[in-house]
Amino acid sequence: MDINTLLKGFVCQCGKEHKCDIENVYVENGAISRLTNLCEKYEKIILVADENTFAVAGDKTVKALEGKKITQVIFSGKTVVIPNEQAIEKVNKALGDSELIIGIGSGVMQDLCKYVSHFAKIPYMVVATAPSMDGYASDGAAMILGGMKVTVKAGLPRAIVADTAVLKDAPMDMIQAGYGDIIGKYSALNDWKLSKIVNGEYFCQFIYDTTYQMILNTLETAQGLLERREDSVKALMEALVIVGVMMSFATSSRPASGSEHHLSHFFEIVGIIEDKPYFAHGIDVAYSTVITAGIREKLACSTFPKTLYSDDRENYVNKMRKVYKSVGDSCVELQDKVGNYKKDRLSAYLDNEQELKKVLKECPTAKEIEDMLSLVKMDIKEFYDAYGKEKIDNAVKYAKDLKDRYSVLWMNYDFYGDND
Repeated sequence: MDINTLLKGFVCQCGKEHKCDIENVYVENGAISRLTNLCEKYEKIILVADENTFAVAGDKTVKALEGKKITQVIFSGKTVVIPNEQAIEKVNKALGDSELIIGIGSGVMQDLCKYVSHFAKIPYMVVATAPSMDGYASDGAAMILGGMKVTVKAGLPRAIVADTAVLKDAPMDMIQAGYGDIIGKYSALNDWKLSKIVNGEYFCQFIYDTTYQMILNTLETAQGLLERREDSVKALMEALVIVGVMMSFATSSRPASGSEHHLSHFFEIVGIIEDKPYFAHGIDVAYSTVITAGIREKLACSTFPKTLYSDDRENYVNKMRKVYKSVGDSCVELQDKVGNYKKDRLSAYLDNEQELKKVLKECPTAKEIEDMLSLVKMDIKEFYDAYGKEKIDNAVKYAKDLKDRYSVLWMNYDFYGDND
């Protein structure tokens, strides 16, 4: 599938005109040199990176921009950069009269540049340094604002350049993260189908099928990724970009983000609050997909209840404050606004029980997901060892409260509640 052809968009049978405003995507050896032509009309450019990402792609980027007035914002590479108010301020202070932002890096750097670009109303471009996540071509910036993990609609890059010679040498855990992020689409796509049945949510078969094909393509790259073969890394990066394009087509992250992402956000938010380590996003997503697959297996074998679980508001608020501490009230405010706790989904469940069970069974089992992850040397044991049973159980119970999106976590709550 040619990405640049896909970017042109089309009118779909789902009734929507799918489009993506990215002008160019280059995933190839030497892609960074493309910046010379891509940036021809810009004179004042700000580069945003951390010490690690600048070390692997900074010199090539600067060389491609020879003759331009360049400002550099380089974050420390010793700790994980958090895309929060402090990071935003650091970039904004350096903007000056820059005409273009170029983010050098992967997830955090690109989200940060995307966010600043949107609110400063100047364009940005991506120099990818790792095939680690699907947000390069997404218009959502995953930020930590007010202590909460929020996705802000923030526009798209003018161009994405991904040099396979750089990507193949990325840390292996970042390559595993990209692979794991794609495997997580099994969960996200399944959640989308569930919400279509339960809530009548918009659904597009083309977007679903294209995203699903990216999973299959990625599974074929596993051995090549371990060997750092450029063709395999290229295929993974293209899959990640195409999934991002599918999010633009859907005008939401629904095809790529569901219960598995909600769990990963839980581990990140709680990790930040408690000052405890957490895995890279894609790795958390991958292992969380094992957990959500197990939930689907349980629900598919259940007799649907005649009444749904409900909780006393005071009890629920206390739980949010206990689990999320400083951001507990924000979770309560979000769910009050969305009204998930007030929605009566019983008839939707009972009227569509057989169809829902069929959809639940379409997702691979937890063991099958584990086996897919093992192809790139990812072992679920490290996930259990790192987080422990209590934190993982809490994620299953309360990760749903971080987002406004329906997923299998809500079905699990409706049937079984959050009791131990």
